Amino acid sequence: MRRRPLAFLAALLLLLTPLLCSSAPVIAAPVIAAPVIAAVDVAKQVLIGADYANKDLAGATFNLSNLREADLSGSDLRGASLYGAKLQDADLSNTDLREATLDSAVMTGTNLSNAVMEGAFAFNTRFKDVVITGADFTDVPMRADQLKSLCVVADGTNPVTGRSTRESLGCS
Repeated sequence: MRRRPLAFLAALLLLLTPLLCSSAPVIAAPVIAAPVIAAVDVAKQVLIGADYANKDLAGATFNLSNLREADLSGSDLRGASLYGAKLQDADLSNTDLREATLDSAVMTGTNLSNAVMEGAFAFNTRFKDVVITGADFTDVPMRADQLKSLCVVADGTNPVTGRSTRESLGCS
């Protein structure tokens, strides 16, 4: 009794195979892909004088890159990694550096005016002759010697967060 249904299915498959394998056009439903956003990775690059102004660089990697005199003003650098980056005379004014990694970066003559650095990691960052008017350093760990030198020049209020630069650094 079981052989008859199996024989019937086998015959049916043999009859339908040519129809299933025909070259008739197949209409498929459109595939809508989500946009893929890849973070910029320019680690260990020489980017002297590069123009990254007003760019979305969230999550970007600039580890050990030479960004001397680069223009990053107005850019979104949230969560970006600038570990060991050379940022001498770079313009980081009006940037969003929240949660960024700035450890071991060299900031000499760097413009950080009105930058939001809340929660960034800058423990071994070297700050020298930087412009920090209106910068927000809330919850940014850094060495005591660097903090002391920044407090000497700290002034202004960040236009985004409304926090005083001196207060965000914990200056007395």
